[in-house]
Amino acid sequence: MLGAIEAGGTKFVCAVGDETGKILDRVQIPTTVPSETIPQVLAFFRKYQIKAIGIGSFGPIDVNLGSATYGNITSTPKPGWKDYPFVHEIKNALSVPVGFNTDVNAAALGEAIFGAAKGLDSCLYITVGTGIGAGAVIQGNLLQGLSHPEMGHILVRRHPEDRYVGKCPYHSDCLEGLAAGPAIEERWGTKGVDLVGRDEVWDMEGYYIAQALMQYILILSPKKIILGGGVMNQQQVFPYVYTYLQEFLNDYVSLPELSKYIVSPGLANHSGIIGSLLLAERALKEV
Repeated sequence: MLGAIEAGGTKFVCAVGDETGKILDRVQIPTTVPSETIPQVLAFFRKYQIKAIGIGSFGPIDVNLGSATYGNITSTPKPGWKDYPFVHEIKNALSVPVGFNTDVNAAALGEAIFGAAKGLDSCLYITVGTGIGAGAVIQGNLLQGLSHPEMGHILVRRHPEDRYVGKCPYHSDCLEGLAAGPAIEERWGTKGVDLVGRDEVWDMEGYYIAQALMQYILILSPKKIILGGGVMNQQQVFPYVYTYLQEFLNDYVSLPELSKYIVSPGLANHSGIIGSLLLAERALKEV
């Protein structure tokens, strides 16, 4: 039996399951501060005899195995979690191998093995919700260099009608600062779910997402792009993404039919937790 943690900014999803992606039990725990959240996480896993655990975490995180701070959450603005030694605490408490990566890389892995990109050796998973992040599988491996990708913080051109200053506390008007859920809410004065019939909202959202996809396509050339997260539950944004992407690329590269190339997650809301089970499986094999 394997354990999995999808650690998000608002909640932790903890599950036990197996390498086929089958989930046997799961629980949600609010993300408050480590002294409150982690004991509940450990109490859940101590009910089972798990062989390894995989963590897909909000970030930024340190994924460099050679680093003295490997396994830490690093510069997050989330109160109480900055420099938190996540892997160290879980490994010490449960005495099992721990696989560790970003929540979006875990989701990308889940989608590559069992979801919308099954059978392909590359894909890009992007979440557009409270924040924007992306994970990539390239030639069967999770993309990692000096650190993990931070694709939500790329710079984009402003929509001609957008006067909103931006929400990102680090960069103001980066992609996340202009197109994540809190930016939509602050710009338009209400949550995205209340803006369903407002074409100008989703035109602007599609404009920003398409710019990002153009850059990712030109740099990574993924074989499938998966758009998840709460904002992308608003399916009306997809046609705007397709239209603007075609306009921006201007036939420079050939792509499959966009409605089949840029899709919703095949695993629905389970991409991250299933991917975290796969991180656990990989950690066990590496021992």
